[in-house]
Amino acid sequence: MRPLINPGRIILAAGLIVAGIATASGIGTAQAADISGTVTFADNAVVPKGHIKIFLETHASQKSTQELTREVQLKSSGKSKAITFSFSKPTTLTDASVVLIVARLERADGWLLARGSAMLKANTATDITLYKAMY
Repeated sequence: MRPLINPGRIILAAGLIVAGIATASGIGTAQAADISGTVTFADNAVVPKGHIKIFLETHASQKSTQELTREVQLKSSGKSKAITFSFSKPTTLTDASVVLIVARLERADGWLLARGSAMLKANTATDITLYKAMY
C-alpha cells in the first residue's frame, strides 16, 4: 500500500508556492523580455520612405563593440512621423553591459539615408531620433 503523502510531492508543492509568491511580489524579476519604442525623424519631420533596421550594440569597453544578432526590420511608407517597434530581448544580453539600440534608415538599394541610436533603459519604451546621413 502506498502512503498518501509523498515527500517528493511535498517538496515540489513547497517549491511551487515559493516561486508563485516570488513572482507575485516582484522578487527575482528581471528586465522585461521585450524591447519597444518609437522611431522619429529629426525636427519632427515625416520619416522618409525606406527600410528601417533596428538592432542592439553592446559596448563592454571603449575598444570593443559587439552587434547582437537580434534585428528587426520595418518599412517606412514616407507618410508617418513616428513608427513603433517591438522585439524580444536576446538571452545573451547582460544587465552589466552598456546597450545601444541603433536604427538605420536605408533606401531599397541599401544606401544609408539616416541613422540614430539611444541607450536601452530597463522597463521603459525607447525613443530613437533619426538624423540625416551626410555624405
